Amino acid sequence: MSFKLPSYGHSVFLFLVTALLLLPGLNKIDVNIMEARNFISAREMVQNKKFLLTTLNNEPRYQKPPLPTWLTAASGAVFGFDSLFGLRLPVVAVTFLLVFVFFHFSKTMGLDSTHSLNNALILITSFYIFFAGRDNQWDMYTHSFMMVSLFFIWKIFQEQTNELRNSLLAALFFGFSVLSKGPVSLYVLFLPFLISYALVYRIPFRRKGLYLLMMLFLGLAIGLSWYIYVRIKDPESFASMASRETSNWTSYELKPVYYYWSFFLQSGLWAIASFTALLYPYLKSRVSNLKAYRFALLWTLFSLLLLSIIPEKKIRYLVPVLIPLALTTGLYIEYLLRNFNEKMGKGEKTGIYFSFGIFAFIGLAYPFALIFLLKDRLQQHIFLFALSSLLIYICAFCTMKGLIIRRFEKVFYFMIALFIIVVNALIPLHKEFIFNPDYASTSKAQMIERQQGIKTYALASVAPEIVWDFGKPVPLIRQNEGQIFLPADKKFGLIAARQDSTILQSLDQDYQIEKIYQINIHYKKKKKDRLIKDFYLITRKE
Repeated sequence: MSFKLPSYGHSVFLFLVTALLLLPGLNKIDVNIMEARNFISAREMVQNKKFLLTTLNNEPRYQKPPLPTWLTAASGAVFGFDSLFGLRLPVVAVTFLLVFVFFHFSKTMGLDSTHSLNNALILITSFYIFFAGRDNQWDMYTHSFMMVSLFFIWKIFQEQTNELRNSLLAALFFGFSVLSKGPVSLYVLFLPFLISYALVYRIPFRRKGLYLLMMLFLGLAIGLSWYIYVRIKDPESFASMASRETSNWTSYELKPVYYYWSFFLQSGLWAIASFTALLYPYLKSRVSNLKAYRFALLWTLFSLLLLSIIPEKKIRYLVPVLIPLALTTGLYIEYLLRNFNEKMGKGEKTGIYFSFGIFAFIGLAYPFALIFLLKDRLQQHIFLFALSSLLIYICAFCTMKGLIIRRFEKVFYFMIALFIIVVNALIPLHKEFIFNPDYASTSKAQMIERQQGIKTYALASVAPEIVWDFGKPVPLIRQNEGQIFLPADKKFGLIAARQDSTILQSLDQDYQIEKIYQINIHYKKKKKDRLIKDFYLITRKE
């Protein structure tokens, strides 16, 4: 038995779930280094009216293409650059795009509307998709736009009408993907997609090859246009950037080939189900659409394989793998929706009870965990605590009941409800878990700047988070072979690393140096020097 909604109801339901996961508390989460880079570049675009030669702290920065920053700049111009909610709306919008195109992509594969809805729900509740959908950096843009391109490529291969229109749309979004993060998604989504499609369905090159080649040519022309422009306008900075980026692929964040072996864990709620869905010998005789399952499984595995070959590895790079993984997992969930109320082997039923029952027990432990972790601080959030605990207990009870009476649709949808409630309850509480008593923003430095009518400089590179928090560029003081080229200002502010105090001591003869306070924008209580700087007031002696 499956969840029944009218056809239009699937889209409404999917919209509500996605909105409940992405929009609440969008301004509550702290700005990380990748977001800070995007926000700073967007702010400087609007302030300097330079939309093609992108900058970071007023220095050329061409490591990432500009499309996500253009969208962020547009949102910042409308909502203001002090509104984190407004600045993060573009990534929320592009995540909505991913979820809905994935829903329609599932339907074009021949899966029914309810099955496609479930696939999309698995996608948006996968941990790293949900996380990236609230984090305004480059990854979600490039993969969302590529997924739209793949949707139209599928239509080119499968349908006999509108080939030209589909080819042009596929090219447009292919180009958008390249303009969002270079060839990344081309490598880890597009190429595995083509390989998997060729192995399972066979690409009709004789009839469709011209449209595919036209799509590739136009898509690359759109995507590479910015790179060509920057290469012509600022060749020296571009060449330096290209050299550093190429070097990073083989010399930075190096991990072994098997680093991503536990990739299915990044789906969070669906980790055990995703692992089970990868077991081809077990599932091949159970799924209702074997061709779709083979395609989804191969797409997932080829994406993982190509990603694993690259020496540079980070967990967030797994975002594109979770897209075909959601399709693969959805085929397993569809099998459970059809057959869990029928006769199953004892071992298979035990596995299902464990796989999904564990989340009900986690829900039951929720209030006790919060009481233990927050102790007296919980009193400030007592209403939220009581309401969320009640709702989570209801979901946990209904999940357990669904397992007992073998109605898997209850298990599936109440697990999603439980996830939504936990997310909306914990986001307002997250500062309670990561409180840093030594936290000190740049606001005091900004106040001194205004009061003294001075300008602030930095002795060395400053973390993007500090520049973002400061609200404007912080010019760098040049150094060469131990010599410091200080500004001509009679008085100025200076942001310096703690280890730079010895350099400042050498200036005592000519300058009065007063340490005002220590900037520390760690929300967590930890000691990363990158986010801890000293703020000095420097005055030239008469």
